[in-house]
Amino acid sequence: MTLASALGSFALLAGVLTIIPGPDSTLILRSALVQSRKHAYWTAIGIASGTFVWGAAAALGAAALLAASEIAFTILKIVGALYLAYLGTSMIVKSFRRHVLITEALPRVGTLRGAFGRGALTNLLNPKVGVFYIALIPQFIPPGVPPVGMGLLLALVHILESIVWFTGLILAAHFARKWLSSPRVSAWIERVTGGILVAFGVVLAAESRV
Repeated sequence: MTLASALGSFALLAGVLTIIPGPDSTLILRSALVQSRKHAYWTAIGIASGTFVWGAAAALGAAALLAASEIAFTILKIVGALYLAYLGTSMIVKSFRRHVLITEALPRVGTLRGAFGRGALTNLLNPKVGVFYIALIPQFIPPGVPPVGMGLLLALVHILESIVWFTGLILAAHFARKWLSSPRVSAWIERVTGGILVAFGVVLAAESRV
């Protein structure tokens, strides 16, 4: 396996996994539709930061503990599931409060720092991302190539693909936003997004390591 073929094969696999619907894409769409494009981009940057941390951990061997320890995986899985459930439930509760208290003024959309934090935490608290990297990165390191550098390079490839995909979602949501910007529709977007995140939390809690 050459460096070029390793990058190409990993990019193809990571690209397919990137477009599969998950908590990351759900948060991006919610931010773009209910908040703003800037919030959505900062959410995407937070997700990318979490991805890079996982990739760096795998490249440095720290994620090996996660892959080997059932206790470490279970703890992180439960924390991640609880976070997704909390995030989703809070969105649902706030949507009803906004629907009751709505005025002509636009609702508060939150801070950019908050958008970044939600994206980063959603990614960092998902142990499946860590297992994905520790399982795949060793298979795409050609002979003679420094493992740490190659691992970080593969993580960057995944991040670039994710940013391209997220940008497409954000732009699509921006064009649809004028039809989805009414308070009632915004409230339902929050409720649906919250329900999806709670569902992802339940699935995450029930999943095995394999």
